[in-house]
Amino acid sequence: MQQWISKLSQHEVGTVLLNEPMSKYTTWKIGGPADALIVPENKLQLSNLIRLLHEEQIPWMMVGKGSNMLVSDQGIRGAVIKLGQELEQIKFSGTEVNAGGGASFVRLSIMAGKQGMTGLEFAGGIPGTVGGAVYMNAGAHGSDVSHIFKSAEIVLETGELVTYTAEDMAFAYRHSILHDQRGIVVEAQFSLKEGDRLEIAAAMAAYKDRRRKTQPLQQPCAGSVFRNPQGDHAARLIEAAGLKGLRVGGAEVSTLHANFIVNTGQATAEDVLTLMEQIKDTIASKYEIALVPEVFFVGER
Repeated sequence: MQQWISKLSQHEVGTVLLNEPMSKYTTWKIGGPADALIVPENKLQLSNLIRLLHEEQIPWMMVGKGSNMLVSDQGIRGAVIKLGQELEQIKFSGTEVNAGGGASFVRLSIMAGKQGMTGLEFAGGIPGTVGGAVYMNAGAHGSDVSHIFKSAEIVLETGELVTYTAEDMAFAYRHSILHDQRGIVVEAQFSLKEGDRLEIAAAMAAYKDRRRKTQPLQQPCAGSVFRNPQGDHAARLIEAAGLKGLRVGGAEVSTLHANFIVNTGQATAEDVLTLMEQIKDTIASKYEIALVPEVFFVGER
């Protein structure tokens, strides 16, 4: 056993699972084993864990709901961290809401709507955690996290707990300071507005119905694979290039939405990567546009 793994049992860091298959934790249902998957239940355990990993110089990464992520067939060396139930709490106070970094972003939007709070309707179809949404400045339907974000408690890679305001986060399109300065969102605070429950429910129902009709949500997938190039849509380009239904192994360009790649049953990460490269090469050749992946590839290749 690696020395750093044996040290985990000497510290209060939460549940430790060794050689855990990452296919259990991604919406693509793809991914080899992580050396250790660790589930801290509170801020103290998370800080202890990050401090230990920092001291031992062990690489680590976060996993939330496992969307927007493609894990290598060879798995992940080092530690994978998944926040536990105590870090999934959601509390409302007037028009403000505090949400744990591990809370479901969809669940948060539904709860806000039931409280008669508007501002989170866009989040109803974003299948990740609050922490992941802040990290990515996730958005849809003309809004994103930066529109409602107030502050966040973050554990930095040294184990230090800090509070960042919206200005500190340096939000941009699908970007935050956490892309450049590593840290884990423990809790985020959002500012909402009072709204009409029926109007909010109607808007969210309309968004959900649109997703159901236009996205292959009944198959394992990871949402949009490529970012939309300026002034255009990746799905339009991929469909116009005749790539709907293109298949490599068990990975297929969805026939319902061209910017989704679905796992038809036995897809590997290599299948998906090869298919992505074919799409990028075709779009570059036909339209002289370089598609940029929106999904992250992690692990060994």
